[in-house]
Formats: sequence, structure tokens, C-alpha cells
Amino acid sequence: MTDTLFFYILVFAATFVSCRQAVQPQRDIQPTAAHYTYLHEEPLAKDAELASLGLVDVTTLDEGIAVHLVYATPYNFLGKTLYRDLSRAYLQPDAAQKLLNAYKALKKIRPDLTLVIYDAARPVSIQHEMWDMVKGTDWNYYVANPTKGGGMHNFGAAVDLSLMDGAGQALAMGTPYDYFGVEANTDNEAELVKQGRITPRELENRLLLRKVMTDAGFRTVKSEWWHFNSCTLQEALKQYKLIE
Repeated sequence: MTDTLFFYILVFAATFVSCRQAVQPQRDIQPTAAHYTYLHEEPLAKDAELASLGLVDVTTLDEGIAVHLVYATPYNFLGKTLYRDLSRAYLQPDAAQKLLNAYKALKKIRPDLTLVIYDAARPVSIQHEMWDMVKGTDWNYYVANPTKGGGMHNFGAAVDLSLMDGAGQALAMGTPYDYFGVEANTDNEAELVKQGRITPRELENRLLLRKVMTDAGFRTVKSEWWHFNSCTLQEALKQYKLIE
């Protein structure tokens, strides 16, 4: 092959790639749940059970709310798929309405962002499985002991979530989801910034998420920036039944 022929082959290849890239459809500006959630065409067994109990599939609230159930994958702090027959995020109806209100408030402030749900209603049977894996370790502080009545997720009254941009990327919050350390705390964030443990932009993102959620009626916890309760545990015990 002559040098001239090789040169023209390279030019043709570069032009072909450039043309292919030029005709690719533009990524949607507005992300929708269909892009990010791993839903089965038909609900799985636990999905159908939670729906029959009156809990709300959050993807039915607005198509812009994204879902990625971390515990339906092995890519979580336990390294194990826990939601084997649950593929959708469910909440009690009043909690679901609060989430929708938070989403609408976010879109007014930042139309380019959406909410991405990492966890919602969690069967207490899964809570037992999680507890058995962490009890006796430093992680047991972060997992509710089901033998003491369970946690807010077990009533469908808690949601774990973050903010996501139009490219499907979660905004930086200083730590990943389910990070167990002081950097994930919400009670002394100014000091975390001062110490360089999180950045000012990461704090700004946290504050935006917290604003829309608390304005909608959710409550925070000090150890997890991503976790929000729709009511107190005492209220949940009175209003709801544990999700088996």
C-alpha cells in the first residue's frame, strides 16, 4: 500500500466517523424515568403485593422522576442483590404526594434537574437480611434493627434520593450514596467544607435537595444526606403497618 493511498483511507475513515456522530440524535434535555429505572414489563411479585396494599409506584407520579433501586442490583454496600422480586420504588400515598410536590418545586428552581430515587419502601424481611449482615460491625449504626420495630423504609415512609442532571449524571454531594462516614452527615456541613472534606458546590447541591424535600414536608436525618422521612417513627407506627 502506497503512502498516498493510506493517507486517503485515513481521511475517508475520519470523515465517516464525523458524519456518523453528526447524525446521532441529541440526548434528551429532560430525563425521564424510562431512561434510568430497571422496570420489568410486568410487576414482580413484591411489586404487585405493595401495590395491592395501597402503596404508590413513584414512577406513576411524573415521568420525569427517575428510579434506580440500588438494592435491586449487587452494586451496593453489601455487594449483594437484596430486592430479588421488587423492581419499583413504592411509598405510602401521603409520602408519594410530598415527593411529587418536592419534584415540582425542584423543576421551578432548576428545570434542568430531576430527582433520582435510590430506595423507598423496603420489606421488613429484607431489613432482617441487611441487619444480619451488619450486626456486630461498625455498620450497624446505619441499619435499623428490625427486632426493635423496624425503620421508616419498612413502613414505606422514607425515601433515599439525589439530584440528577439532564445527561443522567447524579450531582456531586460530597460522598456516594450509602457512604458511612462523617462526610455524609448533615449536621456540621460548614465545618466539612472548611476542612476540605466536601466542596462548597457539593454543599450547595445538598442544600437544594434538602430545601425542596423539607419544604414538601419531609424530615432529615443527621447521618445521611440522601435519606428523608415523611413523618416521625411514632406517627408511622400509628398510621401504617410494617411491610412484610
